[in-house]
Amino acid sequence: MKKLIRGHENFRETFVSEHRELLEELSHSQKPRVLFITCSDSRVDPNLITQAGIGELFVIRNAGNLIPPFGAANGGEGAAVEYAIAALNIEQIIVCGHSHCGAMKGLLQLGKLEEQMPLVYDWLRHADATLRLVKDNYSQYSGDQLLEVTIAENVLTQIENLKTYPVVRSKIYQGKLNIYAWVYHIETGELLAYDPETHQYAAPQSQITRTSNKLVSTAPPAMCGLPYYEDDSAPLQASDVAPWLSVEQAERIYRGSAASKRR
Repeated sequence: MKKLIRGHENFRETFVSEHRELLEELSHSQKPRVLFITCSDSRVDPNLITQAGIGELFVIRNAGNLIPPFGAANGGEGAAVEYAIAALNIEQIIVCGHSHCGAMKGLLQLGKLEEQMPLVYDWLRHADATLRLVKDNYSQYSGDQLLEVTIAENVLTQIENLKTYPVVRSKIYQGKLNIYAWVYHIETGELLAYDPETHQYAAPQSQITRTSNKLVSTAPPAMCGLPYYEDDSAPLQASDVAPWLSVEQAERIYRGSAASKRR
């Protein structure tokens, strides 16, 4: 607690004194450009990893970066999504998962949580669709490999949940909303963005070069990452794989995502 108090004192002495005009402006209204949905994990700081300034991100954080489908829960997530879009006119949403996610570890052993942490158990039931997809498509894998797959797939599942909200569907229909899937890698500080056209997580830097974003939940063409092959016999090159995944792990994630879309 002492450290936090000293930190606040330093904040007032340095940041506040240097940014009084900005804070005065923000006291009257906010105009964030992005709704950033991510995990409550203390190792994930949206403003830090994107270097966004105060007032630039409207943030929703919870265990597992979950957005329950419309009507499935009366929590604050749906209200925050609705407010961000309808009141703040936000046109970009990022759903960001991260490596070593404790919520996804819990999801993979959901039965053990029912007695130990019943509230966590109830909350993670909103990720049942992720769990079912992983069990049906990746049952032959376990441990860290299965966790990596679950983290990546869960981000995509939450985007599908977002699309069940009337305000989201309306803006998508109008072509006024883009939704992006990111995964943050704690060890390296790297962000990867999912491209549904190529079924791969790739470096997000090329997003800034795309001048027209007309597809929902899209990221730019890959700069690094694993191409999706219709022919399962097509060779996979290690140099093509996102650097934080092995060839085998990336293949399972990207082919699994593509397969789930075709069903």
